[in-house]
Amino acid sequence: MAMLPDLSENLSNEERTWEEIMQIKAMPVSMMQKKEMKAKLQTATKLRLQGFEQLKWQRRKVWQQMKSRWKETYSKLELWRHSLKKIEGNFGTGVVAYFLFIKWLMFLNLFIFLFILLFIILPTLVLVPQESPANTTLVEECSRNYFNLSVDSSFLDWVQGTGNMERTIMFYGYYTHKLISEDGNMHSYYNLPLAYIAIAVIYLLGSLAVMVKSAAQGFKERLVEGEGQFYQYCNLVFGGWDFCIHNEKSASMKHKALYNEMKACLEAERLEEERQNRSRDEMLKLMIMRCIINLIVLMVLSGALALIYYTFYFSQERLNKELLNPNTELEYLYKFILEFLPSIIIVCLNLLVPNMFAYLVSFERYSPLFIVRITLLRTVLLRLASLIMLMFSLKDIIICDEPDSCSCEDHPKCWETYVGQQVYKLVILDFVTHVLITFTFNWPRMLIAKYSKSKVAKFIGEQEFELPKHVLDVVYSQTLCWLGSFYAPVLPLLAMLECCLLFHIKKFACLVNSRPSSTVYRASRSNSLFMVVLLISFIVAVLPVAFAIAEIPPSKSCGPFRGHLTTWSVVVESFDQLPAWIKSIMFFFGTAGFAVPIFVVLVLCLYYFYAVSAANKQMVMVLKNQLVLEGHDKQFLLNRLSAFIKQQHEHQKVMRQVEMTNLDLSNAS
Repeated sequence: MAMLPDLSENLSNEERTWEEIMQIKAMPVSMMQKKEMKAKLQTATKLRLQGFEQLKWQRRKVWQQMKSRWKETYSKLELWRHSLKKIEGNFGTGVVAYFLFIKWLMFLNLFIFLFILLFIILPTLVLVPQESPANTTLVEECSRNYFNLSVDSSFLDWVQGTGNMERTIMFYGYYTHKLISEDGNMHSYYNLPLAYIAIAVIYLLGSLAVMVKSAAQGFKERLVEGEGQFYQYCNLVFGGWDFCIHNEKSASMKHKALYNEMKACLEAERLEEERQNRSRDEMLKLMIMRCIINLIVLMVLSGALALIYYTFYFSQERLNKELLNPNTELEYLYKFILEFLPSIIIVCLNLLVPNMFAYLVSFERYSPLFIVRITLLRTVLLRLASLIMLMFSLKDIIICDEPDSCSCEDHPKCWETYVGQQVYKLVILDFVTHVLITFTFNWPRMLIAKYSKSKVAKFIGEQEFELPKHVLDVVYSQTLCWLGSFYAPVLPLLAMLECCLLFHIKKFACLVNSRPSSTVYRASRSNSLFMVVLLISFIVAVLPVAFAIAEIPPSKSCGPFRGHLTTWSVVVESFDQLPAWIKSIMFFFGTAGFAVPIFVVLVLCLYYFYAVSAANKQMVMVLKNQLVLEGHDKQFLLNRLSAFIKQQHEHQKVMRQVEMTNLDLSNAS
């Protein structure tokens, strides 16, 4: 403590303590000595404080200890903590970022379902709708015919979402279009149709907000990566080890993780050097090859969309003409296959075409990061285009050319539930496909490669954990959740359970079936890539739902919006019932008097942040140059010191020789 310099007397006790702690941190002594000095400083601070300041200091100290213990307890109770550590040690931070992504999506779906449960499902189950009027309207008649229709239920109905299941809380058609209250009177009521569309808007906007926030969290890491591979490598070498590790197993896993990270840095540096050394002829051949491969990809995508379109119309034509009322077991089985045929085609394309893309991209000689990006982009286009084509095919069935002439007997009677059933079947089939491929196809392949000495068997059986493919599996499942949650409100619960099960299925595929990929993935880049793909999928999923809400007339037989021109007209009618002063304020937000000042303020804020960013960038350059100059100064001083030491040694050597000569002369004399 005596080594610390005196601080100015005008500093407060808190500032003085902080300065002393910073000085202790900067001292070139061991960690144990720093802890002892900090403990002495805290004891001296406690004695120096008096009265209310001492009470504040103690309260702050207790709060810091509580926060530290809570963080420690939370880290120990973190879901799947041991599994994530094991995956990180064997496959690196990029792969463990994928599993964290699955966990993040699981909690996102949990919050979406909680919103739907609290504001839509529970009020429907607990509250009582108002009584119907004496005169029977077309909507009441259609609703009665739809809900009084007798159907038989079987196991296949639970798989398809048909039969009695479509008249449960699982699907859109179950929810009432009437106002609901506790006892049926309308003194205090709950507007379920307005709540239904408001909750849909809230959880979609909330999903967008958390995605943007998660994408922004990796901004610092991306800036560090932008400094080049040399800086990343130095950060790993000098600051990558976790000194809190206290057992051999954790140390081994951390060692493997650091090895994979360093391998990724060196591989990226090697590929960048190879790219810069390409000749002009090599570049020309490579560009021609890439153009040919992109044409092949476009042809494959077009063929896949055409196959989905014609498959859907073929199945619908057969179901409506020949198998509307099946009689034999063979006809029931044929009908079941036809109903699932579009979903089966989509799943088969999602399985086969990405493998073709992965094979083609190997000829394009991109960097590992760009290979991941281009493969993800092409596969995303395939999967999302498949869903868009399915929705486009459904549009011709559910939209009535003349809404006034549409009757209750049109097929389907409740088109919203029909759309929900199609998405529900895709979710079920997608999950079953993951289970079958992992445990009945890839696992036997791994066993063959592990216990067979044949080179052919090892070539067939050995598998790499291909991150782009697995990312698309999870993003596709989440896209189905966003697309179908408006028509099947319980779908987020199924998506949450699917994410939970997918974590363990993919963990088995990663640790048991696969070996580490030859392409090493970085965590920060992987996170950013996941969020970009998820944002694209979110936009594609929201567009059909938004179009249906704004343009397509709702069914007359079911749902909370029956009897309205469009779904959005419920919001317009509710807005018209607001007080005049609230409507005038809302109208003012849409006028130029509000929009122009807000636009000017946003432009000024944008310019301000741009100026701050430019100034910070300039300061970073200045500090870098200063570090270089300081390095040169240190090198110059070290050289001078070395020269001085060498000069001193030579001087001492000469002096010893002179002394020896004088001693010899004195002895001779």
